[in-house]
Amino acid sequence: MNVEHLRALAAVIDEGTFEAAADLLRITPSAVSQRIKALETSVGQVLVRRRVPCATTDAGALLLRMARQVQVLEAETSAALGTGPAARAHLPVAVNADSLATWFLPVLGDAAGWEDSALNLHLEDQGFSSQLLREGEVMGAVTSDPVPVSGCRVEPLGLMRYIPVAAPGLRHRFWGSGRLDWAAMPVLKFNSKDTLQQQLLTHKDVSRQPPTHTIPSSQGFLAAIKAGLGWGMIPELQLADELELDSLVRLDEDGHEDVALYWQAWTLDSERLNRLTAAVRSAARERLRAVDADGPSGPSRAGYTRRK
Repeated sequence: MNVEHLRALAAVIDEGTFEAAADLLRITPSAVSQRIKALETSVGQVLVRRRVPCATTDAGALLLRMARQVQVLEAETSAALGTGPAARAHLPVAVNADSLATWFLPVLGDAAGWEDSALNLHLEDQGFSSQLLREGEVMGAVTSDPVPVSGCRVEPLGLMRYIPVAAPGLRHRFWGSGRLDWAAMPVLKFNSKDTLQQQLLTHKDVSRQPPTHTIPSSQGFLAAIKAGLGWGMIPELQLADELELDSLVRLDEDGHEDVALYWQAWTLDSERLNRLTAAVRSAARERLRAVDADGPSGPSRAGYTRRK
C-alpha cells in the first residue's frame, strides 16, 4: 500500500472530488485517479464511490483510517528526525454541538499552543460520532457509546445534564389551574433527529404535538428560549446564571437527563493524539459531572433521548 496512494485517498475524501484533491496534492486529476485505481487494484476492492462528494466504501473506510494514521506518524517521525519543513498534522475530531459550546472549549485553548498540529472538528451527535471512527473520518470522538470501535480505546468522561427550561413569560402564558398546558406551549428542537423534548412530552402523556420550532445551533437554541419562542432541554453548563437571575425558569423541578459521555480514540502510539486525549480528559474532569459508584448523580428520567 503505497504511501502516495493512501495520501491520494485521504485527499479525495477530504476535498470531495478528484479535481479538488489534485489541487491539494499539486498533481493532475488523472494522476489522482491513477493512484486510487492502483490502490484499489492492490486490495482487489472498490474503495471510493465516485459521486459528489466522493465517499468511501466499507473497505475504503478501513484504508482511510490507515491513511490518516500514516499521516500523523509520518509528521511525527519527520519532526523527530529534523528532516524537511515542519508540517502541521491534522487531528480530525468528532464532537457534539452542546459539548463544543460548553465543556470542550478549554481543549480549543490548549490547541492554540500546538504549533505542530491543527484541529479539524466534525460536529456530530454523540450517539452517532463513533460511526465516524469506523469510517476513518476522525481519530477521536466524544460519544455516548461505551463500546470501543475496533482499533480504538475508550474512557469515560463524565455526565452532561440537560434541564427543561423556558422564559418566565412563556411559562406564565401557559400556566393555569395549577399546571402547565404542555400540549399548547410551543417547543423547540435542535433538528429532525432531536427527540429529547418529545420524550418529555410523552412522559407527560401529551398525545397532541404542540407548535414546534427548529433551531440547529446550541447558542441559537438558548437565545430562542430566552426570547420566548418555545421551551427546550438545555445543558446545565450552558445555563450559567440564567436560572438565578430569573431570565429562565425550570419547567419540571425533578426532570433532567444525565447523558454519559465517553472519549474514543485510535489505539495509536502518537504524541499528538496522546496530547489531545489529555486535553479532553482534563476539560471533562473540570466541568462534567462525575459518575457516582451507584450510577448517575441525582434523579434522571430514563426515557429521554440525547440531543445532537
